[in-house]
Amino acid sequence: MQKTMVLLRAVVFTLWMMVVVVPVGVVLLTASIFINGEPLYRICTWFLKASIWGARAICGIEYRVHGRERLIEMNDRGQRAVLCSKHQSTWETFAYPVLLPMPLSYVFKRELILVPFFGWSMARLDMIHIDRSKGSDSWAKIAKQGAEFMAKGCWVIMFPEGTRIARGRQGKYKNGAARLAITTKVPIVPIAVSSARVWPRGGFFRQRPGVVDVSFGPPIDSQGHTPDSLMAAVEQWIESEMRKLDPEAYAGELQAEPVRVRKASVGT
Repeated sequence: MQKTMVLLRAVVFTLWMMVVVVPVGVVLLTASIFINGEPLYRICTWFLKASIWGARAICGIEYRVHGRERLIEMNDRGQRAVLCSKHQSTWETFAYPVLLPMPLSYVFKRELILVPFFGWSMARLDMIHIDRSKGSDSWAKIAKQGAEFMAKGCWVIMFPEGTRIARGRQGKYKNGAARLAITTKVPIVPIAVSSARVWPRGGFFRQRPGVVDVSFGPPIDSQGHTPDSLMAAVEQWIESEMRKLDPEAYAGELQAEPVRVRKASVGT
């Protein structure tokens, strides 16, 4: 019975998402004819707030936030940063614009802009969509647009493991976010998030009640680092923090996995 209720709630949540995304997408696409930048981004957050609300009200997904005050203080001082997050599920991609006051520019694979309404809307925002197969061309686009969007007040956010990672697992950290931080002379803020505890990877209908912990780490100064050494510091903080936020997921470990940074990679 409990499994049936969890599945039913997940189905209702998926329907809720479909009901919300279409009208918000239509409003955003229409508004994009007349406005752009942060005003358009704020319209998009309507959908994201409705999604996070729906996850809580329908699926029972609550969240706790740690360390957010540092980012708010930085933003109030007019500082910028590259956000570098663990990626376990769709939840955090929806949550970060809701949790943080500054506009965010996501770096993501361009295939997502083909998703009806949701992807079309993202294509109209100050986001960086890249073709991963193009290597150096993708990095050039990240460097150029990342600097442009940060000059407009955005913070760039990247997922260094490149894709969603299963609970208790660790992917290879690519150094694209570190390269951008060094190029633009801003710090990196590492983020750990335990979303797979309640929303495992693998599509819809898998949400279940529970609590997501989001931990924003202290900014790491990018100057004086190489891309590899900076990403190694980011990885060390994130993976250490993950084991604090979700110790059950790592209970079987004999020891922490070694730092692994892929050289000359862009990643998202």
